[in-house]
Amino acid sequence: MICDVTRPVPNQVILPQVIAELEAAGIPPEAITILVATGNHRPNEGAELEAMIGADLAAGYRVVNHHSDRDDEQACLGDSRQGVPILVDRTYVEADLKVITGLIEPHFMAGYSGGRKIVCPGLISIKTVNYFHSPALLEDPRATNGVLDGNPLHLFALEVAHRAGVDFSVNVVIDAARNICGVFAGELETAHLAGVEFCNTISAAPLDEPAEIVVTSSAGYPLDATYYQAVKGMVGALPALKPGGTIIIAAELSEGIGGPEFRDMLFDMRDLDGFMSKIQAPGFFIKDQWEVEMLCRVLRAGDVMLVGSGVPPDELRRCHVTPQPTVEAAVAEALAKHGPEARIVAIPSGPYLVPVPRNGK
Repeated sequence: MICDVTRPVPNQVILPQVIAELEAAGIPPEAITILVATGNHRPNEGAELEAMIGADLAAGYRVVNHHSDRDDEQACLGDSRQGVPILVDRTYVEADLKVITGLIEPHFMAGYSGGRKIVCPGLISIKTVNYFHSPALLEDPRATNGVLDGNPLHLFALEVAHRAGVDFSVNVVIDAARNICGVFAGELETAHLAGVEFCNTISAAPLDEPAEIVVTSSAGYPLDATYYQAVKGMVGALPALKPGGTIIIAAELSEGIGGPEFRDMLFDMRDLDGFMSKIQAPGFFIKDQWEVEMLCRVLRAGDVMLVGSGVPPDELRRCHVTPQPTVEAAVAEALAKHGPEARIVAIPSGPYLVPVPRNGK
């Protein structure tokens, strides 16, 4: 199992090592499947897949993409403790040996990525995602960056991963230049927690006090390819923002806004309370509603200015942010609003850093 293109996992370093071990143990190449844990994202194929794993692996091994919306490709593993049907990719469930690979980094909902998240939400049905990304979980204050203890998304993902089974996990931590600086392999939970502990030492940054203005980014491709992904950088800035402050985020948005459901919800949303009431109604569910919900968390805290050339300014305004031509212009406008003495905090790579206020608030 590998992450999809939205995660900068160094697959071309990891996969040859893993596959070499399997083949050395007597498993022939034709018995090995590379399964892309797309979650609810589009499949990764052709040149994009080759860029992810290398042309030799793409041509020499069976590669399958997970499709969360295809019921016939899911296997039912019973109900969770909450009574939620656990539907997981059938190719994964029926495999004799399951090896997951991934990247450990701060995650704006589940605390940290990697480990159990490769399975959930990476390989689950959209029907199971309905609960995993529901307001019942996301509105919990522990469903945020850098928090595992009591995080309901983390706990549910663990339950699903254990139900589906994981024989071995290989997770890495990368530095700012995307070089591997830590490898954590072995039993699912033990290896992941060791990686989280290491990741926390390089991703948590002490913060003296929140600021009126936070300047950040979506850390470049792939997390700035769409507005959908850029929301992660906005959420990551929240611990550093004073109530009513301004977030300035730079994101290229080279692939536009995101999926049609996400775009339509943004364009149709008139007020935050109305949207939240709608998605919390019993039985209501639309794909990608969770990302709009996380954007609402940001907009309740302050305003957002976005610098990015991939989406026209008039469409960005319909996404509930103020377009700006440059970061400098955005800073000037924010200072005009908050005053020349306003405090400014800079977070160069928003999704990968967790601001930790020294006073604990």
